[in-house]
Amino acid sequence: MSGKILYIEDNIGNRMLVRRILEAEGYSVTEAPDGPAGLDLAAQEQFDLILLDINLPEIDGYDLARRMRSMANLDDVPILAVTANVMQGDKERTLEAGCDGFIPKPIDVDKLPEQIQTALDRGRVS
Repeated sequence: MSGKILYIEDNIGNRMLVRRILEAEGYSVTEAPDGPAGLDLAAQEQFDLILLDINLPEIDGYDLARRMRSMANLDDVPILAVTANVMQGDKERTLEAGCDGFIPKPIDVDKLPEQIQTALDRGRVS
């Protein structure tokens, strides 16, 4: 497996866990600790997939997903929400904001590589 992934997450423990899991599977992971840093990286580099925490300081994940969807270089890049917001309607809200999928927290470390590969194989669903 391979691919370049941007992970936007303010919790360093979550970033370390996801990086360890995905790099062991052969993915390259670039981290951003907040929305502004994530937007900058997304504008400067080309990624195959974006993992996006929804509960971020400054710019929340919903607004960030909307902003990213307006960027031409991200048209075909899958964005997966990674969030503890798992109440009824939360998944739909992430999809409406422009995310292509939803990974609930706590992250299932056994399922994560498969979820990432499925999103990469499928690409952005219009």
